[in-house]
Amino acid sequence: MKSNNEYYSGFEIGPIRPPSEAQSLLLRITRNCPWNKCRFCSLYKNESFSVRPIEHVLCDISTLKRFIDELDQAEKLFLSEKRAVMQKLYEQDHLACQSAEMWRMNGKKSVFLQDANSMVIKADDMVTILNALRENFPDIERITTYARSHTIARIRDEDLKRIADAGLNRIHIGMESACDKILDLVEKGVDKKIHITAGKKIKKTNIELSEYFMPGLGGNEYWRENAIDTADALNQINPDFIRIRTLAVPDSSLLSEDYKKGTFSRVNDERAVEELLLFVNELKGIDSTIKSDHILNLIPEFEGKLPEDKPKMIGVLEWFLNLDQSERNIFKIGRRTGIMNSIRHLDIDSKRMRVIELINSNHIANDNIDTVVEELMKNFI
Repeated sequence: MKSNNEYYSGFEIGPIRPPSEAQSLLLRITRNCPWNKCRFCSLYKNESFSVRPIEHVLCDISTLKRFIDELDQAEKLFLSEKRAVMQKLYEQDHLACQSAEMWRMNGKKSVFLQDANSMVIKADDMVTILNALRENFPDIERITTYARSHTIARIRDEDLKRIADAGLNRIHIGMESACDKILDLVEKGVDKKIHITAGKKIKKTNIELSEYFMPGLGGNEYWRENAIDTADALNQINPDFIRIRTLAVPDSSLLSEDYKKGTFSRVNDERAVEELLLFVNELKGIDSTIKSDHILNLIPEFEGKLPEDKPKMIGVLEWFLNLDQSERNIFKIGRRTGIMNSIRHLDIDSKRMRVIELINSNHIANDNIDTVVEELMKNFI
């Protein structure tokens, strides 16, 4: 198949999804990022943006439907016959086969439309894709995608409503910060006003909104502004979800170059927690759910429903800040190595001993722990 001078080469999967979409079907609508200038992100660097022809996306959907139907029928066969069906489908399109089987195992309930900003496509095309998904897989409960605030702000209200009516349930927006100074420094290509406009526009529809906040993005110079200005924007939007994504700086990012030149100074874990404490104290008059669903976040328990869970969230941050330095070091290394995945793990002797052995064998001390943590965090970007 050829469309717009591009041949269909089979099912495609992009490089990223939100952690909350771990069980979702990944359907690639666009490739890479149309902005691709953010200094903290290196995911799509040296990759060009393109919109996949809608005919190719629809072909992906029909291929999945056919594969899933055949896999469903194969459940009635003997094991050897079932394996033969799997092998046949795998040879036809291995990515489609893997996606179909994994999605079947996960219940076929959710779909994530890739890549970084699929809302940039024509509204008519998005509606066509959503309708095709719903028609072929009527049991789908949730369809979600990433979007830039700049893109959403430019979509006509009536088009966004059409997309919502066709079945898009949730949009994830990488706000990261609503401090104009920080947004300019990291070349986000958006300002606080546009963030608010886009968020409010989504909230007028039946589409759920997830906004992402990135502690640490302002460095040591602007950590207070990052917390206060972002909280102010979120107070005006009242998103369904506020998702925390602590900054980690890939070596290949432009922000890493800024760090090496001394024009950007990274916050350590203690400062990031102080920033979160200021941030959550500034959130007022909203009923958003805060989620800390990424391994880059130091304290997994920092999550809950506003306003009722606000004291609990403040409490877990203060718990960490009130630890003595040696205990904070144990928890920081435990969390960054994956040994400790909860604040409760600090009290488990077997986990403590493993972390203490790591600290001693690697000569980790107060004067180098921040550098060690920075390197460990790169493993989870």
